[in-house]
Amino acid sequence: MDPYRTERVSEALREELGEIIAYELSDPRVSEAAVTEVLVTPGMKHAQVRLHFADPNVSKEETIAALNGAKSYLRNKLRERLTLFRIPELHFEADVESAGTGRLDALLKRVRRGRPRDTPA
Repeated sequence: MDPYRTERVSEALREELGEIIAYELSDPRVSEAAVTEVLVTPGMKHAQVRLHFADPNVSKEETIAALNGAKSYLRNKLRERLTLFRIPELHFEADVESAGTGRLDALLKRVRRGRPRDTPA
């Protein structure tokens, strides 16, 4: 399959899922989730949907469980909006970068100040 096609489909899925999750789902557990990336397999059968959580107090497991419960609704909405032969099976996971952003911010702040890394004696 054409790699450019899978890239275009991934981007279209990311845009549409982000809009559906943000504006059309009424479940309060998914209000803080934002779609950051969608990775589609070359056969277009599966799509890995990565989510960013703005509020660290939100339970990621509950949000992912709520989205897993709404998979059929999401796929039906995608079927209405996109002209694809096959809508991929959706798999949700938390974005890896969201877990380490606090550490990354601290390291960037240290670099801006010009402080070297702590070295053991």
